[in-house]
Amino acid sequence: MNVQYNLEQIEKQLKTHCEKGNISTLPNVIAVTKYVTIDRANDAYNAGIRHFGENRLEGFQLKKEALPDDIVMHFIGSLQTRKVKEVINEIDYFHALDRLKLAKEINKRAEHKIKCFVQVNVSGEESKQGVALKDVNTFIETLEQYENLEVVGLMTMAPLTDDESYIKSLFQSLKNKRDEIKALNLNYAPCTELSMGMSNDFHLAAEEGASFVRIGTKLVGKEE
Repeated sequence: MNVQYNLEQIEKQLKTHCEKGNISTLPNVIAVTKYVTIDRANDAYNAGIRHFGENRLEGFQLKKEALPDDIVMHFIGSLQTRKVKEVINEIDYFHALDRLKLAKEINKRAEHKIKCFVQVNVSGEESKQGVALKDVNTFIETLEQYENLEVVGLMTMAPLTDDESYIKSLFQSLKNKRDEIKALNLNYAPCTELSMGMSNDFHLAAEEGASFVRIGTKLVGKEE
């Protein structure tokens, strides 16, 4: 597994698809290291990656301790309220804000303002977590009361399908909703960012203006 080579190939694809979508800025690549060892995560760091994503408390703690201090740590998975206190002040971004109970607990435990993405279930799949697209405005309005939360953007996970036009339509819907919230000029919810695209569909997300793509197996493989 040559992480440096993988990253170069991913960046080539990102550049091609950003040009195709008339997007001027390439998305940040988050190395999703939940299935790999610390050594492999270090390979990603040495390849130039600085954004790392974990979705399990144990893996997050191990990688956070082992990797250099200049990494940007993203917690990208669902977070139980009882585990918030162990995570929230150790991360730079939280990608899965999807319920008020969680928002309340983050606000209570945070020692500084936490950059959050509201997770949106754009596809409407019952198996997917997230706020329904039609409920996003109302949900974000209710977050104003929590002074330690900053809604920096929206996040979604597309379904596993070969239908690229369908996936693109979901990413477009998220982008449109992001633009709608951004236009409200809310101090607590600037909503300038988009977290979308994984190993199978990051190229499509790039075309639609993703700020962050979350890539695991295509970048660092799968070991554990």
